Amino acid sequence: MSAPVTILVDADACPVKEEIYRVADRYGAHVRVVSNSAFRVPVSERVKRVVVSDGFDAADDWIAENADERCVVVTADILLAERCLKAGARVLKHDGREFDATSIGSAVATRAIMADLRAGIDGIGGGPPPFGKADRSRFLQALDRVLVGMR
Repeated sequence: MSAPVTILVDADACPVKEEIYRVADRYGAHVRVVSNSAFRVPVSERVKRVVVSDGFDAADDWIAENADERCVVVTADILLAERCLKAGARVLKHDGREFDATSIGSAVATRAIMADLRAGIDGIGGGPPPFGKADRSRFLQALDRVLVGMR
């Protein structure tokens, strides 16, 4: 029997932690909630909190170093997603979209272009649209689909 799947959560800005716990419980997956500060996590043998230093990218580094082909990483961080894909992990955004080998290159390029635009023009702001019920539903469906595929 293969090792259980582990879900690595980039937790500081993750709006779907409760959903992750529910789906992980249904599939017997392990969960590692990685952050710079303590979060409350369910009392479970399979769910562990990992608190890293507040150093720059400390949580990202921990996740990337522990990601492998038996992991699902949940993050909106494009550069972290790229590192985890290289390690063989599956990567989901909080809205249910999956990063993969074909989509990560354009995501990294778009991120770089937007960073250049923000650096050069005062007043550019915005950010992603508000997180809604449809995003939560898409995430649940995507996590379910990925976990079924990894069985």
